Amino acid sequence: MKAIMKKALIFTLCLIPISAIAGIFAAIYQFDVYDPAMLDEMISQIGNKTALIAITAVQTVMYAVFCGFFGYILAEKLGLMRSFGLEKKKLLHVLIITLAMGVVLSLDYWTFGAAEPALRDGTASGLTPEAFIGSVLYGGIIEEVMIRLFMMSLIAFLAWKIFFRKHEKAPTGVIIAANIIAAILFAAGHLPATIAMFGELTPLILFRCFLMNGGFGLAFGWLYQRYGIQYAMLAHAGCHIVSKVIWLAFI
Repeated sequence: MKAIMKKALIFTLCLIPISAIAGIFAAIYQFDVYDPAMLDEMISQIGNKTALIAITAVQTVMYAVFCGFFGYILAEKLGLMRSFGLEKKKLLHVLIITLAMGVVLSLDYWTFGAAEPALRDGTASGLTPEAFIGSVLYGGIIEEVMIRLFMMSLIAFLAWKIFFRKHEKAPTGVIIAANIIAAILFAAGHLPATIAMFGELTPLILFRCFLMNGGFGLAFGWLYQRYGIQYAMLAHAGCHIVSKVIWLAFI
């Protein structure tokens, strides 16, 4: 157990600078895409933009430290924590999946965006260096640590110990069920940001939120289960990169 905790601590320490940078750029990204009225209200409650950036950065570090440390331990107990090296064959599979998901995500601009002009406006205004860095680091790394490494692992671990405690290891069905639940929670977790971006929550926007985020969440969870958390991180980050490159080229 001491060895696992030591590895979890090292992993968590590595996350601290990444999460601080991710929080800073995620906050700056908010200024470009959030509904101005809601953003002004947030700033008025906190004081100024600098304070908002600082608070977001601190919160992101706290999330990363807690979820990273305990998520690592849970993943080890479940047998989901793999070596952090990258294998060529697995990397090729992830690259293909990432390209496909990136293309699908980019189509959001022309599908749901056709019915919701605010989505197109938000996409165009979010094509900045800050948005690239924020989406890659916060989305690709911090969200995967919080949702897959911690939340999905926690759900699977609890289900295993409550319903299948006689089994030496968690059944595959438990991991799959945990992935589905985590994907739904992942989508639900985007609702506050979705409201802040559009200023309201219509049935179409709600459907889009759960379809896009939930669907991608299932894919990331599957990669975590099959290959390891680092591959889920790569796919998540790469998905954002591919979609933004397509948007830069065609809008």
